[in-house]
Amino acid sequence: MHLPNLQEARSRTKKEVSINRYSCNIEYYVTNKNYLILTYGCQMNVHDSENIKALLESVGYNETTNISDADIIVINTCAIRENAHNKVFGMLGRLKKLKENNPNLIICMCGCMPQEEHISLEIRDKYKYVDIVFGTHNIYQLPQLLKEYTTNQKQIIEVYSIEGNVIEGLPVKRDSQYKAWINIMYGCDKFCTYCIVPFTRGKQRSRLKEDILNEITALKNDGYIEVTLLGQNVNAYGKDLYSSYNLAALLTDVSKIGIKRIRFVTSHPWDFTDEMIDVIAKYDNIMPYIHLPIQSGSNSILKKMGRRYTKEEYIVLFNKIKQKIKNVSISTDIIVGFPNETDKDFEDTLSIVKQLQFDLAYTFIFSKRVSTVAYTLEDSVDLATKKQRLAILNKLVNESALNNNKKYLGKTVDVLIEGYSAKDNKLMGYTDTMKLVNLKGGASLIGKIKKVKITNIKTWSLDGEIDDR
Repeated sequence: MHLPNLQEARSRTKKEVSINRYSCNIEYYVTNKNYLILTYGCQMNVHDSENIKALLESVGYNETTNISDADIIVINTCAIRENAHNKVFGMLGRLKKLKENNPNLIICMCGCMPQEEHISLEIRDKYKYVDIVFGTHNIYQLPQLLKEYTTNQKQIIEVYSIEGNVIEGLPVKRDSQYKAWINIMYGCDKFCTYCIVPFTRGKQRSRLKEDILNEITALKNDGYIEVTLLGQNVNAYGKDLYSSYNLAALLTDVSKIGIKRIRFVTSHPWDFTDEMIDVIAKYDNIMPYIHLPIQSGSNSILKKMGRRYTKEEYIVLFNKIKQKIKNVSISTDIIVGFPNETDKDFEDTLSIVKQLQFDLAYTFIFSKRVSTVAYTLEDSVDLATKKQRLAILNKLVNESALNNNKKYLGKTVDVLIEGYSAKDNKLMGYTDTMKLVNLKGGASLIGKIKKVKITNIKTWSLDGEIDDR
């Protein structure tokens, strides 16, 4: 049993990152058994689940979408906010009843939550029906852990608080035949005072450019239309590995492969360079959509958050992006209710939202994360005030989103049609600027980029119709 230690997870040394090639030599195989994966959190978690699916299928499991039919259920967790924790523990309560009815059901928990020391201890002490617990650093060990559990029938917790390595060649079962997530780096060294990610994902470490470019070339040859380059701080790609090769250079090389659509997330404003802006502006297949978290419009709060930029510096960067990249849309993240946020601090945030008119903003109430600096801060702001501020902010964000969407009415735009909407029988897809579009049409349109005329505007989506002219 290996339990995490958040003090060890904080460590950052100059130890060279090991790049290991995955190979599975575990003699473990099942027949006529099903798996179900429940994924919470960011795009990185979604892609991790694609790897977990492939690992399970490599030892004989078949995917099911019916929880009652599953012989193994894997909960891939997020630790970024308390709400994510609550959802996971709520699901664990439901799974306990399934386990009582089916003692042979294997329950696994992985992702960022087990990397938190107190969570793994709680699972060990209070959730003994959770059979296998592993973390973000050892996904590749799942077949081995399954063999061990089926042999010994004892709870396994294998979670490591390490700086992390790079595992190449993990199998992947992608959720889409047209869009692909591509990890280009792992971990983060920013240590923003509210954020648990540097503890749960390890230090900043980049993949070799050759491995990334080979993976994308193979995807293009397989007919993929869009790739999204992933990293906790994607703009810092290459800093730990190369003297001069960076994200701008990687984007250039990816663009030259010729895949039709390229995106990347998530950007830290501190590492967003003029060179990157110029590259995005230069290549038509790099999509004009930037997710650029500001987190607060107050310089005082930004300093307490450890964000290492001022609102004035953010505004300069925002305006450069708007001026140089044609038709660009910019989304952001905003936290309200950071400890001791004053009325003035909150008004500064509202002011910058009014000024910059984001296309979209993901807004949250501050959530304490154990072992972060912000966890220890005394807080003079009550929850009711924070909820009121969030409501005020959301009203402003909604107005901005609707105003930005109005610009599309009557225009014809390119939409990559991905499938059917979960809410109705309409097709859905995204513009180059990451606007969700719903439209009527047949299944033959799925997986194609089509000209769509926008006929109706909503706050969070657009309606359209195929423009065959």
